[in-house]
Amino acid sequence: MTSMCCLYALIHSGLCALSADIISTVEFNYSGELLATGDKGGRVVIFQHEQESKNRPHLRGEYNVYSTFQSHEPEFDYLKSLEIEEKINKIRWLPQQNAAHFLLSTNDKTIKLWKISERDKRAEGYNLKDEDGRLRDPFRITSLRVPVLMPMDLMVEASPRRIFANAHTYHINSISVNSDHETYLSADDLRINLWHLEITDRSFNIVDIKPANMEELTEVITAAECHPHQCNVFVYSSSKGTIRLCDMRAAALCDRHSKFFEEPEDPSSRSFFSEIISSISDVKFSHSGRYMMTRDYLSVKVWDLNMENRPVETYQVHEYLRSKLCSLYENDCIFDKFECCWNGSDSAIMTGSYNNFFRMFDRNTRRDITLEASRESSKPRATLKPRKVSTGGKRKKDEISVDSLDFNKKILHTAWHPKDNVIAVAATNNLYIFQDKIN
Repeated sequence: MTSMCCLYALIHSGLCALSADIISTVEFNYSGELLATGDKGGRVVIFQHEQESKNRPHLRGEYNVYSTFQSHEPEFDYLKSLEIEEKINKIRWLPQQNAAHFLLSTNDKTIKLWKISERDKRAEGYNLKDEDGRLRDPFRITSLRVPVLMPMDLMVEASPRRIFANAHTYHINSISVNSDHETYLSADDLRINLWHLEITDRSFNIVDIKPANMEELTEVITAAECHPHQCNVFVYSSSKGTIRLCDMRAAALCDRHSKFFEEPEDPSSRSFFSEIISSISDVKFSHSGRYMMTRDYLSVKVWDLNMENRPVETYQVHEYLRSKLCSLYENDCIFDKFECCWNGSDSAIMTGSYNNFFRMFDRNTRRDITLEASRESSKPRATLKPRKVSTGGKRKKDEISVDSLDFNKKILHTAWHPKDNVIAVAATNNLYIFQDKIN
């Protein structure tokens, strides 16, 4: 894990960082052959893993642009006088069943199922129309032809197969495909819905935490995910730092949770910011389904599903920011929502930080490393050097001072290849892909 080397940096957009080009989600498909990114402009860009070259065996193959399409457009809700922005909040791949690939993408209100397919042949020799598409006079047709398939340049098509709309009053923050591969969850601030992939006109509301009087609202749903193996189990996290595990076999409406995960707060460390920094921004089941990982503002916690009273592992991401919470509150950075991800074997975890830093933790050795995703440090095939932050006293040569950190450069979205040590890191409008060093 500590010998990550930069394979190359893929630049998602042009040199000027337009707001629409800022990457808002990153996701590998189940095989890791495809990598999808969504941005604030409503676009989805899919990268494909190229096969290894015999001429360059030291590279495991690069990721090149495979398809780009506009997933969502800006809309306007005339009843509520609200603009619905086109920003892609989440992308989730479906397991591949045939030659085509399917993915779900969502903005604040509408979820779409997209089919990504290849076409390298076209039909020629129609009876009722010419090659340019014009209809022929049927009275002038004197013989029948059998159309034939002719080779053509490879074309990748993205077509919307289903549109799931009008089910969320509040902004959608999560979608998660169930292990039965037929249903999926979508969650907003107060409700979680269960959808069938074939049915667009209705969904089942399985969690509703909206109080009768909105003035009594004390927490909101921040993330939700289905269990990787048990299609009846899902979890959702809250802004109060709690996680609820629900079993859909118990009741149609899962307002009563099966398990409740919460770490008791240390009264001596309580401050004005305690509730804000304890809010969970992401929750992810491990691939094995035994553990789940949560990310709050300062730390990543690993929970055993069989132990609810405290996490089994806690990793500090940027504890040196605790003394800076006041200024982070003033510039709204304290509300940033960092994601986290597991590696394919659940032995390591990764999450982002500020100054384009991202953190990796080895669960077996308890070693951690801080790396930087930047154009300056990411020359092709150059080994990334660990970075360290100086928290006070005399600063060493390779360290960076806490006061020098750039809070406008932040890594909120990361993804780990499901099988290989390949990671994708979104830094504003740039996408960086790193791989494990090959000796």
